Amino acid sequence: MIQIIRTTPDNPDFIKLIALLDKDIQLRDGEDHSFYDQFNKTDSIKNAVVAYEDDKALGCGAFKVYEGSTAEVKRIFVIPESRGKNIASNVLAELESWAKELSFSSCILETGKKYPEAIALYKKNGYSITTNYGQYKDIDDSVCFSKSIS
Repeated sequence: MIQIIRTTPDNPDFIKLIALLDKDIQLRDGEDHSFYDQFNKTDSIKNAVVAYEDDKALGCGAFKVYEGSTAEVKRIFVIPESRGKNIASNVLAELESWAKELSFSSCILETGKKYPEAIALYKKNGYSITTNYGQYKDIDDSVCFSKSIS
C-alpha cells in the first residue's frame, strides 16, 4: 500500500528523488536546462511530500507560496519503475489537501512541452492550461496550469 508523508525538502528521501528528477530534466531539456534549473531550487519550499511503499521512496512533490492565496506546485516525480500506479496523482492530491489546510485557494504549476506525461497528469487531475506566469511568461516551451482548490 502506498503511504504519503508530509515532510520538508531536507528529507533524505526527497533529496534522493529530486536528484533523479534533475537528471531526467537535464536530459530532456538539453541546452535549455540551465534556464529552467534556476527555478527548481528548493530553498523557498517548506512543504514537501514523499510517497512510500514498503519503506521504499517511490515519488515526491512539493509546493511553495507563489502569491497571496496561490500555491505553486513543484518537483512532482515518480521513479520510472513505479509509474502507472497513480502515485503522482496521489502525491498531487496530498499537496492540494495540505495547501488547502493552509488557506491556499488555488494552485499553479509549470511544466514543459517535452513532458507529455506531466501534461496528461495535470489535465487528468482537473488542472486547466492558463497563461504562462512569472518567469515563464514568454517561454514557448512552458505550459502553465491552474486549479481552484477552495
